[in-house]
Amino acid sequence: MTIAAAAVFCGSRHGNAPFYAQAARDMGAGLARAGIRLIYGGGAVGLMGEVAGAALAAGGAVSGVIPDFLHTREVMHHGVTDLVVTTSMHERKALMFARAEAFLILPGGLGTFDELMEILTWRQLSLHDKPILIVDVGGWARHVVGALDAAIEQGFASPSARELYDVVPDVPTALSRLKHLPPSEPNIETARF
Repeated sequence: MTIAAAAVFCGSRHGNAPFYAQAARDMGAGLARAGIRLIYGGGAVGLMGEVAGAALAAGGAVSGVIPDFLHTREVMHHGVTDLVVTTSMHERKALMFARAEAFLILPGGLGTFDELMEILTWRQLSLHDKPILIVDVGGWARHVVGALDAAIEQGFASPSARELYDVVPDVPTALSRLKHLPPSEPNIETARF
């Protein structure tokens, strides 16, 4: 038995290379084929739209979570299986975190960094012990992990922070890792933040 739901954090833009969008499509389709519900930010644009569209096209279940003020900016995806409109970004993240059993980080910008840092911090504080996989599409993760390493090297984080996440080289490796994860219970405490 595998996990039931995974959150994917990724950009609301496509990035400068076509392989980013392809990786997002591969992730969405792969989750659908594995029977894993996609939890994502609810948008129809950028990599978010690609991952959701591919999951839906492959017959997967997709839960979008989007704050009301972003529903026009990120062009809310009306085709998802389940769409929740929240009152704030904070509520959006808390709901996504509570519903997911694992977290997959694809390329993205400031919003993706925010989601990654918060879920890493919550794991460091033992508010959850769910896997966090940073997917190194086209070398994207090197710079993110470099910032985390710099914080450790400069004494602002413990070396044990490296144990909070895993970097995987590509989408197939991430999907393979998900197949071997035991199911976990939703973290209700996280949803209360």
